[in-house]
Amino acid sequence: MRRFAAVALLVAGNAFAAAPGATLDVPTPYLPSTQVAVDEMLRLAGAGPDDLVVDLGSGDGRVVIAAARDFGARGLGIELDPKLVAESEANARQAGVAERVAFRQGDVLVADYRAATVVTLYLLPNLVDKLKPRLLAELKPGTRIVAHDYGFPDWKPDRSVVVSKTFHLYVVPAPVAGRWRLHAALPDGERE
Repeated sequence: MRRFAAVALLVAGNAFAAAPGATLDVPTPYLPSTQVAVDEMLRLAGAGPDDLVVDLGSGDGRVVIAAARDFGARGLGIELDPKLVAESEANARQAGVAERVAFRQGDVLVADYRAATVVTLYLLPNLVDKLKPRLLAELKPGTRIVAHDYGFPDWKPDRSVVVSKTFHLYVVPAPVAGRWRLHAALPDGERE
């Protein structure tokens, strides 16, 4: 049986490799975060009553619900699977936070979450890499991003914490592009 599975996987892999530009159109698997992970992500972000916490790939809504229930924040979940969106809405009603949270069915690569002050994500590395340019371009400076396990390989986190899993905190920097001129101090303390 193992040989059959291995051969089937090899054949399928070769079929995708043979088609230039072909992508595997399979949804990202949903792996719910533990309550410990949810709490740590929100603590690391410093979530509070003034925040809009947006969870990308929100699954059953547990991060958004905990942000509202335990940290007093407002929340928005973006989830591709409409069944999980419906489950999230039911979970929010059951938790008594439905008036402070919302869930939208949509693709995290195109959804609008520019109003976020905190973004949480537990997504596979290829999706995290695709999101980075958009997060940097559209989120306000100071917005906190917490990545569960898979961070941005070329962006040094402001802080990382390991609590059975690894969590990375990134703070969106202010744009500093453009032409800069530094003024050196002169020997008598004046500036040029």
